[in-house]
Amino acid sequence: MVKLVVKAGSRPPWVGLASAVWIQIAVGNPFNFPLYSSALKSVLSLNQQQITILGVANDVGESMALLPGIASNKFPPWAFLLLGSLLCFFGYGLIFLTVTQTVSQLPYILICLALCVAANSSAWFGTAVFVTNMRNFPLSRGTISGILNGYGGISAEVYTLIYSLVLKGSASKLLLFLTVGLPAVCLLMMFFIRPCTPSGEDSSVHVHFIFVQAASVLLASYLVVTTIVSDVVSINDAVTYFLVAIMVLLLIAPLAIPIKMTLFPSNSKCNVSLVGSSDNLASESDISTQTSPLLTPSSSAAILESFHERGDVSDVEMLIAEGQGAVMQKRRPKRGDDFKFCEAFIKADFWLCWFAYFLGAGSGVTVLNNLAQIGVALGVEDTTILLSVFSFCIFIGRLGAGVISEYFVRLIALPRTFWMACAQIIMIIAFLFYASALNGTLYAATALLGICYGVQCSIMAPTVSEIFGLKHFGVISSFMMLGNPIGALIFSVFLAGNVYDTEAAKQGNSTCYGADCFRLTFLVLAGVCGLGTILSIILTIRMRPVYKMLYAGGSFRLSQNSGH
Repeated sequence: MVKLVVKAGSRPPWVGLASAVWIQIAVGNPFNFPLYSSALKSVLSLNQQQITILGVANDVGESMALLPGIASNKFPPWAFLLLGSLLCFFGYGLIFLTVTQTVSQLPYILICLALCVAANSSAWFGTAVFVTNMRNFPLSRGTISGILNGYGGISAEVYTLIYSLVLKGSASKLLLFLTVGLPAVCLLMMFFIRPCTPSGEDSSVHVHFIFVQAASVLLASYLVVTTIVSDVVSINDAVTYFLVAIMVLLLIAPLAIPIKMTLFPSNSKCNVSLVGSSDNLASESDISTQTSPLLTPSSSAAILESFHERGDVSDVEMLIAEGQGAVMQKRRPKRGDDFKFCEAFIKADFWLCWFAYFLGAGSGVTVLNNLAQIGVALGVEDTTILLSVFSFCIFIGRLGAGVISEYFVRLIALPRTFWMACAQIIMIIAFLFYASALNGTLYAATALLGICYGVQCSIMAPTVSEIFGLKHFGVISSFMMLGNPIGALIFSVFLAGNVYDTEAAKQGNSTCYGADCFRLTFLVLAGVCGLGTILSIILTIRMRPVYKMLYAGGSFRLSQNSGH
């Protein structure tokens, strides 16, 4: 295991967060598959089923985060970013060579493997920034989750803007950018993503978070407006580069915080000391030596020595020894402590979390994967605006969930899973809107569902860290996130795909038109979200005492047994 070096000071966590914004854009690289899939289909002469399988390989690669999660406690963040960059370079590089026909036609299975490897880079990138920033800001986990998930959500819009304006819709140029550009950015940022002395809490910290959130909202709004305008109006090269320059400025906006802290330093010390943390700069024994130099050795050593001499030890003597520190009583972790994966795996709360997320996120990603077909079936010829609305609302849900859940958890110790339940109730309404196919409900349902899907993604990470601790957060959260692709496989492929094909066959076409194409799917998904709501409510009731303990006094209180 590599010994992690902790960077001291108040600025490094914010430098790392500003750098993480760029890494989160790189995390979204699998979103580009629709932009170059047509080129692959043409060059390799593939049918639609083969392209669909390539899309599944892309999703599988993106979701294989268990290995990065297991390694998150063994290697520093720069190692994750380096490995992710190599996966990105070799995976997309092979696809680039195929599309440009630089190499002879490669076997189909090798293309699937290359796509899976390339998409898996996002798992390594995401694990590096999520685990590091959650530990650097342990008192603001919901806010950090919302910010990082938000930037990851709008990465698709960033790539779309670059693809349409700068690269002029060239799939080969896009693949070259993914092969060379993304690894270059990540290799540059890996010097700034590092474990730091955890940031504490004061008024300036909240102001800094508000600034980052405002910058992300401004960026998302700018990307949506620019995408729609560029679709309607022809833009020349000079204006194109100006628009991209504005996007870059908005992306580097969070860097203004550490620059401001350098130019206008504060005298207040807001770094937090984590009691019981294995990452502390000074060990607990050092602290006790410094603060109590005159303490004499207790009689516990003599008691312990007598234990070895005598075979019979009374319960009273054992309790005295435990109280004096001669014998450490090993106990199972309780909620809020640091759990190992095997310890969390057997807990009811673990599976309540997993199934609640699986049902909520799985039903949301089903609509995401089929949104273009849903729009066509319901009479929308150009689904670009519909996709932009859904993407923007996902961002709003991710960012908003972090902000709102953080506010109420500090105000009244309200468990974050309460907002998962609320989101799934609204998702039921959205699915019923879809199923009714009433005029004017399509865009409203899409907006509601996008927001609620974003909430599911944003809430899970801080919830897992609060229930099961940060020490093994990487592997536990990675397992939780498997609910997304498994839900997509079950609800999108087996349910929505079969229903759509059945209705299309009735019409005698490969493309289905009308409300019946997805009506049964929407009704089933409404029932799925109903079950998810029940599980989320049960989890919220179970978590209420835990959050009252963790957020006593309106601020997160680290467990004495925590190894953050």
